[in-house]
Amino acid sequence: MVTMRIVVTGASGLIGSALVPALHGDGHTVTTLVRRTPRTGGEIQWDPAAGRLDPAALAGTDAVVHLAGAGIGDRRWTDDYKRLLRDSRIAGTDLLARTLATLTPPPQAFLSGSAVGWYGTSAGGDAGPLDENAPAGAGFLARLVEDWEAAATPAREAGIRVVTLRTGVVLSRHGGSLGRQLPLFRLGLGGRLGSGRQWLSWISCTDHVAALRLLLADDSVAGPVNLVAPEPVTNAAFTAALASALHRPAFAAVPRLALRAALGEFADEGVLASQRLAPAVLTAAGFRFTHPDIDTALRAILTDGA
Repeated sequence: MVTMRIVVTGASGLIGSALVPALHGDGHTVTTLVRRTPRTGGEIQWDPAAGRLDPAALAGTDAVVHLAGAGIGDRRWTDDYKRLLRDSRIAGTDLLARTLATLTPPPQAFLSGSAVGWYGTSAGGDAGPLDENAPAGAGFLARLVEDWEAAATPAREAGIRVVTLRTGVVLSRHGGSLGRQLPLFRLGLGGRLGSGRQWLSWISCTDHVAALRLLLADDSVAGPVNLVAPEPVTNAAFTAALASALHRPAFAAVPRLALRAALGEFADEGVLASQRLAPAVLTAAGFRFTHPDIDTALRAILTDGA
């Protein structure tokens, strides 16, 4: 295996905190970008909002994995929070892409965060799963993701291999949507959201990290990549699988109106969005999922902490 110097943003997040030790285990040298004052020699300070990032600090970088951004479902969507969601993604991506484009030589790869929100709130469904060739959908998230991916253009124009990581719902007991649901389901208070018929395109955190490692190494892959498992499920099926894995009932149902009252616009564009997607690029690249189906994934997550 060829070892690289890899720069990671969002290293303290759900995915980043699993990715960094995996990259160290592969023998790579990992440097993280942080907004606070650096505490170790392996950290570089940057300020995306102010457009501050020293190009000299990135000299010799072989690849960048950009995962930073405010959590889509962390808070109720207000106008201010929607502005933060956009700014925290687009400003950081633009700053990184423009900075990397000035380096000589430039990095070989820029893996830039993205999301399945690209496809809108009603993607796939009975017509079958959509692959990476599907056009952008409508709505706030779709527009955000379209602009987010476009912000990586300076790196692409500089000849850097750019991969946009269209990430589905990442399953881990350490956080994310599953981490928020587990306490309720363990109490037997879990249930479907809305009708439960909406499709969920998910991926285990273990497979997400493994996919990033493949995308760093495989220089034949560029452009959008759906980071989702090959077997999406409906919300009702996910609810039943999680309840079964925990040996708990899940008879509750949260009505659409209640979700809208609690979550605002995020209810329709997040938890009630229906997205049935396929990992076509990963499959073509030979990626083998450790957790291809929801039952296998939940068993591993709940027993091994995957």
